[in-house]
Amino acid sequence: MGTAIGDVLPLALGVAISPIPIIATILMLLTPRAGSTATMFLAGWILGIAVGYTVFVALGSVVDLDSGSDGNPVTATIRIVLGVLLVLLAVKQWRGRPAPGQTPTMPAWLAAIDKVTPAKALGLGFALAAVNPKNLLMIVGAAVAVAHLGVGAGTAVVAGVVFTVLGAVTVAVPVIGYFSARERATSWLTGLKTWLTANNAAVMAVLLLVIGVMLIGKGIGGY
Repeated sequence: MGTAIGDVLPLALGVAISPIPIIATILMLLTPRAGSTATMFLAGWILGIAVGYTVFVALGSVVDLDSGSDGNPVTATIRIVLGVLLVLLAVKQWRGRPAPGQTPTMPAWLAAIDKVTPAKALGLGFALAAVNPKNLLMIVGAAVAVAHLGVGAGTAVVAGVVFTVLGAVTVAVPVIGYFSARERATSWLTGLKTWLTANNAAVMAVLLLVIGVMLIGKGIGGY
């Protein structure tokens, strides 16, 4: 169990450090419907991670990624491909970072976040967690890591819970902070949003590069 949890931890960190969903959560918390929309967004985010992990662990079992006594070339190849894709995303993020003094470009849908209903917030959270390319690669990587170990259902579930909880913590913290200290949270959330907006590309580039290289290394070692 320890090995499975250890293998999914860095990938869970990759899911957790997602500036755009965190910014979306903060913007929702600054709207009149803060409680309902942000809570539903968090629920969708958690559900997206959990469903994605479950689906790909099941697929990994069908494909038989268990390492057995030797390395598994299929698992190794998948890891290398995932790693290369993450490195390419890192390069794209780095090249797209704003120049000093330039205003960062954010997704257009963030401008209309105050009009999002709780139901749409749920769907948005799910989509950003499970369909976003960066998160999808992390989820697949975690599922492959667990399937590769050939662990039992109980261990896979525990690893999945750890992966989901850690992947959701950065979106959950602003929501918890808002409800526990609403008056003081506003200025803190605004400052956090400003920092994330300015440093989004650089943070993601470094994170994706590190995890991508890690996966490539594990893949090469699996042959």
